[in-house]
Amino acid sequence: MKSLLEQYGLVILFIGVAIESAGIPIPGETALITAAFLARPEYGTFSLAAVIVVGAAGAIVGDNVGYWLGRSGGRALLERWSVTKRQTARLLPPAERFFEKHGPKTIFIARFIAILRVTAAWIAGISRMHWATFLVWNAAGGIVWATAVSLIAYYAGKAVADAISRYGLYAVIVLIVVGGAAFLVLRYVNKRLERNLDR
Repeated sequence: MKSLLEQYGLVILFIGVAIESAGIPIPGETALITAAFLARPEYGTFSLAAVIVVGAAGAIVGDNVGYWLGRSGGRALLERWSVTKRQTARLLPPAERFFEKHGPKTIFIARFIAILRVTAAWIAGISRMHWATFLVWNAAGGIVWATAVSLIAYYAGKAVADAISRYGLYAVIVLIVVGGAAFLVLRYVNKRLERNLDR
């Protein structure tokens, strides 16, 4: 089993992150966290550097696929059915204005927010954001995201396990509180971004 994971794990990581980034909501970030954790010395399944490179490459390639799908046929697809056509007519003009004004930083930040990570490339393509600008900011976001998530999973993995073994239930309670607070912060940021897109 371990040899299969070592042989195909990074390929699965690349595909998972790329598919999520292209616009299909599968747990690509979870795959990155798992791969980074398995790079720890006690497991030694992967190299941490390889996990970061593969994660970043999957993010960049997937986002560019999503961008070109959105640019070449996204608008026509959204306007194909009456239900989506009405929503497109209402939501797309403000989204296009938003991307015209805040496109680069939105593409960078989107990599760190679950809903935007799946949709931002499509919206950028549909809004006809300049591809070179998209590519630069998308690559920057993908590299920073893959590096940050991998390092946190790699180093915090042992810290979390040690905290639970040392402090028991108290550590679990603290982790739940911290996780809940992080969830609320992300939810607030996501709502603010949605309000800005609706303007």
